[in-house]
Amino acid sequence: MNKDTTASPSLSDWATLPIDPAQQSNLAALGFSAMTPVQAATLPLSLAGGDLIAQAKTGSGKTAAFAIPLLQKLNVGQLAVQGLVLCPTRELADQVCAEIRRLARAYDNVKVLPLCGGVALRGQTASLENGAHIVVGTPGRVLDHLQRGNLALSTLTTLVLDEADRMLDMGFADDIQAIAKQTPATRQTLLFSATYPDTIAALSARLMRQPQMVKVDTTHDTHAIEEWFFEVEPDTRLDAVTRLLNHYQPTSTVAFCNTRVQCNDLVQILRAHGFSALTLHGDLDQRDRDQVLIQFANHSCSVLVATDVAARGLDIADLAAVINVDTTPDPQVYTHRIGRTGRAGATGLALSLVTMPEMSRVARIEEANNRPARWANLSTLQATGSALKAPMRTLQIAGGRKEKIRAGDILGALTGEAGFDKSEVGKISLGEFSSYVAVAAPIAQRACDALNAGRVKGKRVKVRLLDN
Repeated sequence: MNKDTTASPSLSDWATLPIDPAQQSNLAALGFSAMTPVQAATLPLSLAGGDLIAQAKTGSGKTAAFAIPLLQKLNVGQLAVQGLVLCPTRELADQVCAEIRRLARAYDNVKVLPLCGGVALRGQTASLENGAHIVVGTPGRVLDHLQRGNLALSTLTTLVLDEADRMLDMGFADDIQAIAKQTPATRQTLLFSATYPDTIAALSARLMRQPQMVKVDTTHDTHAIEEWFFEVEPDTRLDAVTRLLNHYQPTSTVAFCNTRVQCNDLVQILRAHGFSALTLHGDLDQRDRDQVLIQFANHSCSVLVATDVAARGLDIADLAAVINVDTTPDPQVYTHRIGRTGRAGATGLALSLVTMPEMSRVARIEEANNRPARWANLSTLQATGSALKAPMRTLQIAGGRKEKIRAGDILGALTGEAGFDKSEVGKISLGEFSSYVAVAAPIAQRACDALNAGRVKGKRVKVRLLDN
């Protein structure tokens, strides 16, 4: 391995990079005003073609850091898999797919295909038969397609391992190595990881050729996150969450629980108090998981109650608060949880509920972070407003990319014949067979009825209002 190039670079101008003018224009149109530290540190190296290990936190702009060099050397005229991005979870893979598609607007007809579990093999096999330039998937499902002969990687030029530490924690080491064996030895390998344990060092030694290593500050800006700890009795823990929400009034919150049962109990309590709340845990099927994440991301849900396992790979922009309903015994998990808020220059709020038997856990967090915990008293908190209702509701449309439906088609149907204002329409998400659109909560039912009575792209579609 080449010398460690630990870096904390300042934000840099995109024009300093040797990338296509079309991509430069696309980046400007997408609002990429300046490179983030991880982009500034890694892109000059990865664009030069060498292998790279980048240690950087989630939410640091790392998707663009590996997608831009991948796209830069893509031969669009060759409809064969040239880029492969491996991710630990389907949720992260979907987010990566969406970001690569945005960055691929600089080029004509780049096909990006997700390959993850929880979806029938048949549809993915048919998509592979039609060809793809870039595959983004989970190791297990990608390896499955390779073993079935549905996927060939002989033309691969770039292999990306995203959140490699999590993939190894989840037991994917053998799958990753089996996949890599079916790729050309001349490929470029880019590995991104929040931590650099011995397992990552061992994996990189087997898969990479003289990689450069870059470390970009992996600790979260503690000044951007306001942290408070509250002592509670075990039987008042869940009710305490409503007191926190009513006092601080965060517009979007992830509340972490240790168990599925606790998640479900807390959602029931929150809904009884008037909050828009959904749960995310391992017992949900993939369709329900997808719909929960879509609703939370498009502001149709104000509180997401989740287990750590279910929330892996979750990257929600503008998250106002994190509540640790249970204090974790692992300081790294604590840091990872609260690091989901206070991103991209925004301020965040981290609130932790602690019972007397959990005090030793707080001590371990203090030791790991080298700072004392700040305590506050629940009894001093006063409701500063009513229970926050989500400003949006989500409509599910039976039709997606397979039916050639585009976001503009849905927006046009709502603002055209249906007569709604553009300001009443929020985020539009396109799936293979379903599409989702956020609309202002007061018009949600009328919008649903209008779409059912009208047409999208000249066709009748079935539309339903998702429950939150």
